[in-house]
Amino acid sequence: MKQRKLEMLLEKIEGFDSPSAALEQYATPAVIASEMLHFAYMQGDLEDTIFDLGCGTGILAIGAKLLGAEKVTGFDLDKKALEVAARNAEVMGVDIEFVHCDISEIQGHAQTVVMNPPFGAQAKGNDRPFLLSALRTSDVVYSIHNSGSHDFIARFIGDARITDWYATTFPLKRTFKFHKKDVENINVEMYRIMR
Repeated sequence: MKQRKLEMLLEKIEGFDSPSAALEQYATPAVIASEMLHFAYMQGDLEDTIFDLGCGTGILAIGAKLLGAEKVTGFDLDKKALEVAARNAEVMGVDIEFVHCDISEIQGHAQTVVMNPPFGAQAKGNDRPFLLSALRTSDVVYSIHNSGSHDFIARFIGDARITDWYATTFPLKRTFKFHKKDVENINVEMYRIMR
């Protein structure tokens, strides 16, 4: 499947009913999700078992399944977001397991983790538990972080290594009352990390 076709499909994904600022629940835009997933697909990293950590409404999990992943599991702390994710998966006609748990409680092993963790806007370091769980449970990690995170991530991941990373723009739609613009373009970096 071409990246643009995947993006068009993912644009149909329903967003959060009532997003939490404390959990930094910003919907991953279809353009970003399709970019990450298509890159992972081209690397051969979406063929087996995929975990989506902090899956929210399921866009990355659903996209991975649409690209042919054998088994996909989405994990999130928010039960309401998981209900939306399950509806989205049903509408998109894909079979995904959604698990309600804290990020540190994730069990099992996946070929690949895909995630858009909290950037730490509400509480510094919110992305760290996601990185730790991703490295503990998978061989390859795809993750989005604030621009300028490279040195921190390179140190934080220890013996793992960044194989690819690049800068891109994350179009953040107005989600909370404190947002001043309809769309704010945030500079982010996309990473591929291997254990």
